[in-house]
Amino acid sequence: MSLLAALNKTGALRPLDHALAQSLRRLDPETPDAVLAAAALASLAVAQGHAGFDPVQPQRLLEAGIDWPDPTGWQAQLATSRWIATPEDDRSAAGPAPLVWENGLLYLRRYREYERRLAAGLQRIGRAPVAGGDAAALAPLFAQLFPAAAGQDDLQARAAAVALRHNLLLVTGGPGTGKTTTITRLLVLLAAQAQAAGRPAPRIALAAPTGRAAERMAESLRQALQQLPAVGVDPVLCAQLPTTGTTLHRLLGVIPESPRFRHHADNPLERDVVVVDEASMIDLPLMAKLVEAIADGTRLILLGDPDQLPSVEAGDVLSAILRAAGDGAHIAADDAAALQPLLGALPAEAVATRANAFAGARVQLQRGYRQSEALQLAPLAAAMRDGDAGQALALLRAGQLPGVRFHEGEVDPLQAWREPLQQYWQALAEAATPADALALAGRMRLLTAVREGPQGARGLNARIEEQLTGPARRGGGPGWFHGRLLLITENSYRHRLFNGDVGICLRSEAGADGGGITAWFPGDDPTHPRGFHPAALPAHESAFAMTVHKAQGSEFDQVWLQLPRRDNRVLSRELLYTGITRARHGLHLAGSAEVIEAALARHASRCSGLAWRLSGMPSGPAA
Repeated sequence: MSLLAALNKTGALRPLDHALAQSLRRLDPETPDAVLAAAALASLAVAQGHAGFDPVQPQRLLEAGIDWPDPTGWQAQLATSRWIATPEDDRSAAGPAPLVWENGLLYLRRYREYERRLAAGLQRIGRAPVAGGDAAALAPLFAQLFPAAAGQDDLQARAAAVALRHNLLLVTGGPGTGKTTTITRLLVLLAAQAQAAGRPAPRIALAAPTGRAAERMAESLRQALQQLPAVGVDPVLCAQLPTTGTTLHRLLGVIPESPRFRHHADNPLERDVVVVDEASMIDLPLMAKLVEAIADGTRLILLGDPDQLPSVEAGDVLSAILRAAGDGAHIAADDAAALQPLLGALPAEAVATRANAFAGARVQLQRGYRQSEALQLAPLAAAMRDGDAGQALALLRAGQLPGVRFHEGEVDPLQAWREPLQQYWQALAEAATPADALALAGRMRLLTAVREGPQGARGLNARIEEQLTGPARRGGGPGWFHGRLLLITENSYRHRLFNGDVGICLRSEAGADGGGITAWFPGDDPTHPRGFHPAALPAHESAFAMTVHKAQGSEFDQVWLQLPRRDNRVLSRELLYTGITRARHGLHLAGSAEVIEAALARHASRCSGLAWRLSGMPSGPAA
């Protein structure tokens, strides 16, 4: 049996993957089967989040028992195929090839171009001249903003100072390490620097992949700003900072029924600073389009947690950039010298001993600044981040972490957590206004690792709907009822609703039958949500239970994380870490020790050549 036939027989390939291979066969019946199979696998790789397909490690795509070809001979066939271009010969005799072979990866041409353009764009931003000023002149304000920097190496202060010398900055760290606080104070410094130089106040954009993540960042920034006048910061400077956030799609300017945006390389964003939170959620195509819309001289600041899940779509972009940028624990020697008026003399171990080919800078924040008496997640999060199943289970079973409850072996959250869930759903349905209902919607969430099955989001949502409405739903049409939480599952540029947006169905008061149902979603102003007729919405589903992937970028007061009964390849240490860190005040984790051990032994790694492009790393696709 041919390799392509074997792959198709296992059910591993999607119809789209198989159709690509078959179309190449029709165009050239002499195409080797191994090349056809590799083309199908390159298509499947993108669907699984990889930038390309690695024929040396095909088992990263499929765990099924397949008799794989010898990697050396396979790669030789790929390198000489008419359907596969190389960077040295980017055109075949028949025109542009649909696939590209580069650095040990087989790419669909479009995704190789996204990766190439993203790498070039990041280096362009990082190498552009910085609109600077005298660092020493900012020293008094810097000391007010970062009093802990005096006499010690304060990583928050270091991040803000380094940003004054770089147009491309990565600020990374786990929950509560102060990323938003750092950025707030950095923006005040930039406003003061512009004021001292006689320039207008900087035009600043706050953005994130989802509306909820953008609002969370803006809310944190507003809270951080309120504290600054108390330490002597001029309120005029604070007033120059933005207090609202937006999605990346809205920032770039959606064009209805088009994958393109209004802002691009030929029409860049009119901003001096662009701050993007939850960068780990951004996929390869979107990050490429964002970077191309950043004008020369504009600062791009990416915030993120490197231990969270990568984006649902293709490309583990943040992790790849971070591999090129280094560990974030060191500062370049020239930066250390120039910033001494602000940071003082840094210890020798904090200064990098060699230059980095990556044009940007990174600071990894370490200290947890946000500690709640009600919830102490840090030890558990650290154990899961490190894949230490023994320590994680010991912490869970001991029951000594405030706010953390382990329901070992529990498989039905609707029985174990029935009362709090019922109270929550009732409060949603009884909210006084749509804005109040949407605010309540962020209080609690049932999270799952998988979509299908008894412990999956789809099955749990169906059971919850039946509990709330009975077998027959009333007053709102099929599937829509008062109090139903909705999750948008595809982008609609016409509605300005995007994958991951959460809304709620509410019944209006007008009409003898209690009125119709309106679906409410957050708008640019949190106090004025937008209403839609449910039938006009893009693809959507219930959001009482959500997968961890869909919940990324959000936080909830109370989280129940339900694991499947058996191990599943989607489980990883990144998924568990991301799931538990969605909780603000209380976490319930339900599952077996065996499933937790299997998950923490697995990395959510992806094939990508982006780090290699950014840093000149040795050849070979990165994991």
